[in-house]
Amino acid sequence: MEDRAFLLASHGWVPNNPRLPVIVYRQAISPDDGEKTAQAFEQAFKDHSWPPRWRDGIYDFHHYHSTAHEVLGVASGSATLIIGGPGGEEIEVGAGDAILLPVGTGHCAIWSSEDFLVVGAYPTSQDWDICREAPSQSAWQRIVQLPFPDLDPVAGADGPLAKNWHAT
Repeated sequence: MEDRAFLLASHGWVPNNPRLPVIVYRQAISPDDGEKTAQAFEQAFKDHSWPPRWRDGIYDFHHYHSTAHEVLGVASGSATLIIGGPGGEEIEVGAGDAILLPVGTGHCAIWSSEDFLVVGAYPTSQDWDICREAPSQSAWQRIVQLPFPDLDPVAGADGPLAKNWHAT
């Protein structure tokens, strides 16, 4: 599994996260048929205290979450995502890839194949909201103060989260 981490500055109305990088995992799970890959992501996330909450695509409008970190595991298909808000970084993802979005990180899908399926998960005790405008003072405080989990959602204690988030 390859991983890439990058920080995003705030961009327009999208706050992004000032201290925690986005992590992209290439081939985090060896892709099989969509159902088996979805189940493998769900099991990995569950094993690492990121209970899976949904299966679907990714919204085609820019948004971020002010109450939760999010991991997205691509079970089937492919997509082009924009990370960081309008004009942000375009990322291609495909079956077996995952992306870890720290709280406040803007994201949307600008294209996806018909068979695109994602498993979404959040750390235990965090629930997501959908924000489509600049954060209020209380939302900004949630973003800055939200604790992050001990375990990487894909690789556990020794995963990229440990070296990229815990070092901050």
